[in-house]
Amino acid sequence: MSLRTFVATLLPHLRGLRLEQAFIADVGLTLVLATTRRTACCPLCSRRSRGIHSRYQRTLADLPWGGHSVTLRVEVRRFFCRNRRCARVIFAERLPELTAPHARRTNAQHALLLDVACALGGQPGARLAVRHGVDTSRATLLRLVHRAPLPPVGRPRVLGVDDWSQRRGRTYGTILIDADQRRPIELLPDRTAATLASWHVAHSSVEVVTRDRSTAYAEGATRGAPNAQQVADKFHLVDDLGDVVEQV
Repeated sequence: MSLRTFVATLLPHLRGLRLEQAFIADVGLTLVLATTRRTACCPLCSRRSRGIHSRYQRTLADLPWGGHSVTLRVEVRRFFCRNRRCARVIFAERLPELTAPHARRTNAQHALLLDVACALGGQPGARLAVRHGVDTSRATLLRLVHRAPLPPVGRPRVLGVDDWSQRRGRTYGTILIDADQRRPIELLPDRTAATLASWHVAHSSVEVVTRDRSTAYAEGATRGAPNAQQVADKFHLVDDLGDVVEQV
């Protein structure tokens, strides 16, 4: 097996790159890579170009190997855009499978850190990542979570409805939960019947609505999803039962 095939098999996100050199030091492993494609597409007009203007080097943090940090030094080329109508005269080739424009880490490391941050949070996630060879911080992990796109709502069958407080005692909204998946899917700006009904009209897959005894939520579910069954959720049943037992 050639070195190129070996790298492409074990590290699929490095496909299209040629390994030039590798350095091993106490701080970790450094790989020097170069692109192998002869042409590149202009990111503005999508026209291909062969005319190379210059070269520069990007430094990216990658997934660790055996607990050791890995740094990629990728030689990237700048091309002339041959489209005279294009506003971009010179552009740098993109590496979408490896990293995003202007990013300092690979897509693979970004995905790993986002998983760690979503599972453990800031400080615990940073301690675990550093222990396994990924240099990061609490602030970086929280920033990744804040910038991450929200998952699609999908087609929830069982919908949990409750209120949530933006400012306790002053401003309230409505939180919607996919009870089958056990995850939040939407935050509504208020807790009115009209807002909830509008959401139901746009998402007609709901068959069961679990809610508290709010008349606004009852009216919103009835107007927006008249065929859905409305039930009281476990939390409010137990909470109401506790209040009654305390009174008795």
